[in-house]
Formats: sequence, C-alpha cells, structure tokens
Amino acid sequence: MAGEITNASQIVIPARTRVWLAPVGTEAPADATVAMPVGWFSVGLTTEDSLKFSEEPQFEQVKSAQMDFPSRTFQTSDAASVEVDLQQWSAKNFSAVFGGGTISQIAPAGGGTGPKHFKFAPPRIGGRSEIAAVIEVVDGPKAYRYVMPRTMQMEGVNTDLQKAKEAVLPLRLAVQGSDDTDAWYLLTNDPAFAPA
Repeated sequence: MAGEITNASQIVIPARTRVWLAPVGTEAPADATVAMPVGWFSVGLTTEDSLKFSEEPQFEQVKSAQMDFPSRTFQTSDAASVEVDLQQWSAKNFSAVFGGGTISQIAPAGGGTGPKHFKFAPPRIGGRSEIAAVIEVVDGPKAYRYVMPRTMQMEGVNTDLQKAKEAVLPLRLAVQGSDDTDAWYLLTNDPAFAPA
C-alpha cells in the first residue's frame, strides 16, 4: 500500500511495568514521565506476564431480509478492565484487592508485649469503594501511562496458598465512567503518537 511504513521502533516491549493506585479524586499525572503526584502508591512487585488492560465495547446489529451482512451496527455500551497479580501483601494492597474493608490493630492473646497484631475485615455488600488507577509501561525512552480516574474491584478473590509458590493477590479492576470526563486515557512521550 502506498505510503505504508514498516518501522520496528514502533514495537513496544514492556520492559518495566508499574501499577499505581490512589483515592478517587487524587490529582492525576500531567504527562507520561513526571513523578506521580502526592497520594498515589505503588502496589509493588507483580508477577511476570499478569498485567493486562482490556477495552471491550459491546455492539448490536440490525439485520435485514435483503442483505447477507448486517445493514447497520451500533455500539450499545463500553467497558474496560485491568488485571494483575500482586506479590506484595500489605494493608493498601489487601484493601484494593477486596474493594475496601477495614484494618484495625488488635491486642495479642494473653496481652503480651510481643509484635502487634492486625485484623482485616472485607467490606460488606454495598460497601465496596472505588479507586483511581494508573498502569505505567516503560520501553527504553518511551513511556506510557493508562490513567483511569475511577475503577472498582468487581470480581471475587481466589488466592492459591501453596507451599512451593508465592501467594498472590488478584487485582481485577473494572473502569467506571461518567458523562463529563474520560473513563480512561493514555499519556505517552512516544513520537509515533504525534498527530499527522
């Protein structure tokens, strides 16, 4: 095809990835490489090859007796999601994976002076909270950030507790939308994205 360019530099190899979370309403990063604003926290280590971003529009088709193919197709809804397996267990990661909940300090049995103990209680029905998310992908000098102002954990949590393998926390976030802002967007310094 005339004008078509084959350019291997436009292949993206996600050499480094990070996942950042924050309370909804936290200031989003201004570009693809600036330091993350105050309020964001990294989920830390994640398993290899578990990070995925999916965008899944839904369509309906109008069929007509006079045509073999649909005579019209229209979009009825949109959806996007993030999934990643977290290797680090922490209060913030547990809350993110379970969609909220409460963590409190409890007295150890016998009232000893040993290490502190803590109790995590998952949210009850209707008590799940939303969270903002950013996926960061770095390939040499190229950086990409998927910014999602509102997401919610909307799947159950299955954690394999095996002796010979690390136990991971499955983070599964569904992007939430609104009428006046982008449900998600991409920030990048990749020159291939420059408008023609």
